[in-house]
Amino acid sequence: MSGIKLSICIPTYNREAFLRNSLIYCENDYKFDFPFEIVICDNASTDGTQQVVEEFIGRGLPIRYYKRESNAGAAANVTSALRLGKGEYVVYLADDDILIADAVADTIRYLDNNQEVTCAHAPWFFYDEVAKTDIAKFYDVEEDRKFPHGSFGEVFQYIFERHIFPEIAIYRSSPLRSAWIPREFCFYPFPFLAHFLDQGAVAFLQRPFYRSIGNSAIVRDRPQEGANDVMTSWDRYRGGLEYFLYTGVRRGALKLTPETRLKYDEMCKIFTLNRMAVAFRFWAERKNFIKAYELYTRLAWGGMQDHPEIRRFLEGLPLMVAIQTLVSEVNAAIGIDTLLLGGFTDIAALEGLMRELGLNEKVKVTVKLGDSPLESTAVFVSVDSDREYFLALGYLPNLVFHEHDLARHIIM
Repeated sequence: MSGIKLSICIPTYNREAFLRNSLIYCENDYKFDFPFEIVICDNASTDGTQQVVEEFIGRGLPIRYYKRESNAGAAANVTSALRLGKGEYVVYLADDDILIADAVADTIRYLDNNQEVTCAHAPWFFYDEVAKTDIAKFYDVEEDRKFPHGSFGEVFQYIFERHIFPEIAIYRSSPLRSAWIPREFCFYPFPFLAHFLDQGAVAFLQRPFYRSIGNSAIVRDRPQEGANDVMTSWDRYRGGLEYFLYTGVRRGALKLTPETRLKYDEMCKIFTLNRMAVAFRFWAERKNFIKAYELYTRLAWGGMQDHPEIRRFLEGLPLMVAIQTLVSEVNAAIGIDTLLLGGFTDIAALEGLMRELGLNEKVKVTVKLGDSPLESTAVFVSVDSDREYFLALGYLPNLVFHEHDLARHIIM
């Protein structure tokens, strides 16, 4: 044995400013009464990442640093960081997030006192690093819960009822060795949880030990991979749940009958629809109403057309989708550099809305005939009968739009 109790595993790539910030937290706050190490896996960074790491090694941080010759992708780098840890326990730490040291120490004590537990999960905070306040907690655990080895049915019910994503955990290294993780079609935390539950007990603890920085002091409004998952990965969420259930069935922990299959399918559907509703809100807040409407049709089919996540957007959704459809069609057509508005009164407001919804800045908006050649002009008319007038003038037939053309398939 190495004698190291905990490996803090940080994958990174070209993020020297974030990594420096993270290592400052490590240096200042991570005062454990047990030996620990920081394992940094660098995915062939071309910035000053290596110099940052060497600086902190020189300042006495217990870092082991590995740098690839070429970028192997994020998944391989995360796996590498976890596999290279020497500690009795390992924890993943994003290079721009923070561990809560005393809560980490409490979790390690729990694992030491519960040797049958293979991993200890906990909710985590979204954190405003500028204001130095916790914004929200991802999910709630009313009390510490330990689930015995193989209790797939109980754990599935638990994560379903609380809408838990088992992403943040401290893992015992010995079962980690065989916890292979599917990533492409099954959202990895659910298969990972299945593999640990297949080897021993798992725990969900009340106290968070992880802060995911939502508002960074380094770069404001930076894109976050987690947000991208929320907006696109609902089928992978369902895939992860199904993987978890499949493992439970094959291990004999769940009895599969036509009735139980229907029950679990319905639970997977509800879990997934709730995630799709959150994705709808994200797309609507980013003003991509076409994608939001696509999700709405699926939510409505699933019986969640009045979900609280989407309710406030519904009244204006048809108009937003119609205008954004016009915008996308004009932007997509090669050689179209002018949009002629026929019969509208509040031209400035309409143009402002179209710009807000993505109309290319190179496309000129006008109300005057002859401002540009017919073959480079799209037309939007307020009265359906005006379409024939513009067609007679020689405008391209599939680029003369009326609201009916844009909105007839938007069915609420």
